[in-house]
Amino acid sequence: MLSKSFSHVRFWVFDLDNTLYPPAARLFDQIEVKMTEWVMQALGLGHDEANHLRDHYWKTHGTTLAGLMREHGLEPGPYLTHVHDISLDHLEPDPVLAARIKALPGLKIVYTNGPRDHAERVAAARGLTGVFDALFGIGEAGFRPKPEREAFETIFALAGIRADEAAMFEDDAKNLLAPHAMGMRTVLVHHPGEGDHIHHKTDDLTAFLETLP
Repeated sequence: MLSKSFSHVRFWVFDLDNTLYPPAARLFDQIEVKMTEWVMQALGLGHDEANHLRDHYWKTHGTTLAGLMREHGLEPGPYLTHVHDISLDHLEPDPVLAARIKALPGLKIVYTNGPRDHAERVAAARGLTGVFDALFGIGEAGFRPKPEREAFETIFALAGIRADEAAMFEDDAKNLLAPHAMGMRTVLVHHPGEGDHIHHKTDDLTAFLETLP
């Protein structure tokens, strides 16, 4: 029974983008365009080369930002402000999702590779303000990105989370590797993926949460 798999969980960790809203909102399409713009401006590259580098750093370092910081000494603040200055017009409040998350027993947080103010804007647009006990961004992780284990350890220490009593909801399968290794229950949301580190998969987060205690 699915609910039994979560009976020990009292810490609930949710990714933000493409997890707490449907991928059909395509917010990350906007973010990727702005990332490529920033790489073009910062490094003086043409569009195709900058777009390739954006993707290469994401695959190699976990985020494009991490690659720019490590390879070029980029300051993260202006970059994060620029790439997350996007329209949220496609997001709609989801009161049922809000009620399901609020009903979960224990501590509930958002942890994103974006900045915390982006998480606050998205949560507000989805009607999730006040649902979570805290929201954490990459700044709170010392600008270390998921999937690095140290990033998770930093956030969990700040939030007071015990990994062996926690569940992680993510849209990116590789970002569940460290949570699984740390003893968390893992759920892949909205995206395909395989591996022993993925305990559950769902295309409907609201319906999935409805089955839990």
